[in-house]
Amino acid sequence: QVQVVQSGGGLVQPGGSLRISCTVSGSVDKISSRGWYRQTPGKQRELVARITGRGRTVYADSVKGRFTISTSDARNTFYLDMNNLQPEDTAVYFCNAGVLIQRGDFDLWGQGTQVTVSS
Repeated sequence: QVQVVQSGGGLVQPGGSLRISCTVSGSVDKISSRGWYRQTPGKQRELVARITGRGRTVYADSVKGRFTISTSDARNTFYLDMNNLQPEDTAVYFCNAGVLIQRGDFDLWGQGTQVTVSS
């Protein structure tokens, strides 16, 4: 019943900007954390940015100062704003939501979206 759906992504030139979004829908009692991860072939999925419900944020060193995670006013949608994109940012980006459903805590993942940085 709970769905995590991503949108955005695509091809962007080096130095460009892109916003990707993640929307959580369904019977979720609480979203305790929101995050973005990325993965390239043959590599481990890595944290890009994460924000708690209290507003604490964590960023990978490689994206600090360039990427920003934020939430919508309704808090069911959150975003990753990517600036000054570089080829090494090319990856499949996944959103992650830590949620409370009934009495259980779950990590939910979006379907992933490709971000390609190339001229």
